[in-house]
Amino acid sequence: MTVLEFGPVAALLVIASALALIIANSSRVLGPHRPSYRKSVPYESGMKPIGPALRRLPVKFYLVAVLFIIFDIEVIFFLPWAVSMRDLGVYGLAVMAVFTVILVVGFVYEWKKGGLEWE
Repeated sequence: MTVLEFGPVAALLVIASALALIIANSSRVLGPHRPSYRKSVPYESGMKPIGPALRRLPVKFYLVAVLFIIFDIEVIFFLPWAVSMRDLGVYGLAVMAVFTVILVVGFVYEWKKGGLEWE
């Protein structure tokens, strides 16, 4: 492969980057820009904000989100198996049983470690 074969890809990247910069900066150039203190204050349903707008969230939120994504993606594998279960036969059942055992072991591990408890 030569460098010239990547010419269209490079041109596409240049055009896309330029277009993104033009669109991002056109609102600041063409639109009104009058910053004030009231506009920069976080909006909380018309009430005065309590505390800083950028406060740190506990790690527990992230752990629950990651656990949800992991187990959700693993459960997605059940649908293709359920659709083609008859074609796979006993081998497919055994493989899915091993997969389910691994999934349950991970779930029990997180449960015992306290990853699912909300404080």
